[in-house]
Amino acid sequence: MYIAKIGIIGAGAWGTALAQAIASKRHNTIVWAFEEEVANNINLQNSNPDYLPGIKLSAGIKATTDIKEAANSDVVLMVTPAQFMRSVAEAIAPALRPLTPIVICSKGIEQETGQLMTEIASNTLINHPIAILSGPTFAEEVARGLPTAVTLATSDKVVGKTLVDAIGTQTFRPYLNHDVIGAEIGGAIKNVLAIACGIAEGKRFGNNGRAALVTRGLAEMTRLCVAKGGQAQTIMGLSGIGDLALTCTSTQSRNYSLGIELGEGRKLSDIMAGRKSVAEGVFSAAAVSALASKLKIDMPISAGINAIVNHGESVEKIIRDLLSRPFRIESEHLQ
Repeated sequence: MYIAKIGIIGAGAWGTALAQAIASKRHNTIVWAFEEEVANNINLQNSNPDYLPGIKLSAGIKATTDIKEAANSDVVLMVTPAQFMRSVAEAIAPALRPLTPIVICSKGIEQETGQLMTEIASNTLINHPIAILSGPTFAEEVARGLPTAVTLATSDKVVGKTLVDAIGTQTFRPYLNHDVIGAEIGGAIKNVLAIACGIAEGKRFGNNGRAALVTRGLAEMTRLCVAKGGQAQTIMGLSGIGDLALTCTSTQSRNYSLGIELGEGRKLSDIMAGRKSVAEGVFSAAAVSALASKLKIDMPISAGINAIVNHGESVEKIIRDLLSRPFRIESEHLQ
């Protein structure tokens, strides 16, 4: 498969950063922007100040507000918020070339159906190879060319190798994996756990408390991964523990910073009102909790975050509930 043109659906921070990384390979790179102002800034100023301020973009990146123009590419990267994945996939389906590989770069679970992004893509983009790009990535660092490693998961090894060669650079390094479910589960749940760790930081619970949340959250992530048919070892990689290490420790994470503000006593509605970018963990918390209930998986941290951000429960009550749980044998943490 020869790849000359790569389309990127979504011109937020992450979509723009991916366009910047890919443009360095001298591909014809076209990114779809929902807002005309964003497209104009990319085309005329080589910048995206609304979502990725301070970054000079490659002149090789072209932006369009015609989603079908971006979809008519050799490879299509889907970088829209998870809750819009279905409608956007339906919009691009008629414009796709036959057998065009689709790379899902969004992290989350659809709130209404509990479906993973790959499940949505498989149902709407029939006969197209599907891959997941996930891992510990802050958009600004990728756009600046700082060293980054990611998981690229697909069941089609030939397509996977082609995609790695197409988007991999000296500083943006995809590691091929065949466990699509595991890679996607890790990317979705880490956002919920990042909110939890942010709350702990906002409450000044210290590093011990955050380390406990990350470790116990990793157990929740692994349980759901295995229950969905993924492999536990994938969670030990970039798209699991790697992503947790990044997003549960830095205020660059939208979800972690949101959690800090919740821990400090701010109302969720006030926090969300002042933000342009989506904190996907708010939506994923509901979907993760519903999916865990359906699969009869115990995920108390995720359930607690869902209760706070989607059902108005107080942070203090959820903390008391978590700290009142019975002691367990650690070797049973994956059961």
